[in-house]
Amino acid sequence: MLKGFKEFIMRGNVIELAVGVVIGAAFTAIVTAFSDNIINPLIASLGGADFSGFGFHIISGNDATFVDFGAFITAAINFLLIAAVVYFLIVAPMNKLDEVQKCRKGVDPEEPAPTETELLSEIRDLLATQQGTPGANR
Repeated sequence: MLKGFKEFIMRGNVIELAVGVVIGAAFTAIVTAFSDNIINPLIASLGGADFSGFGFHIISGNDATFVDFGAFITAAINFLLIAAVVYFLIVAPMNKLDEVQKCRKGVDPEEPAPTETELLSEIRDLLATQQGTPGANR
């Protein structure tokens, strides 16, 4: 049971996912600071003299009914920035590294994988050749 767990953990995609989550979480602080100190003031300036930004009160004077579009826009920008950083700093280099490793191993990424029938025919022919069976290559 522990062997199966070890194999699961050591898979490349699980480790890549863990690295992506950790780096994404660490980068969130930078993106939040950027949004709070640069994006939010810009959005609030578009909202007029009132510093509440893009939004409106459903019931006038009741702060609990304020619909804040600025916060939603900021969250969307945060998401896009984090997704871009994770993609360009983690995913794209990992894909390129994987492509380079496949080329080093002699695997052509454009070449289609052999079918099951082709593989079984190869195995049959190799076994027949090893056993010295005449007519192995049909």
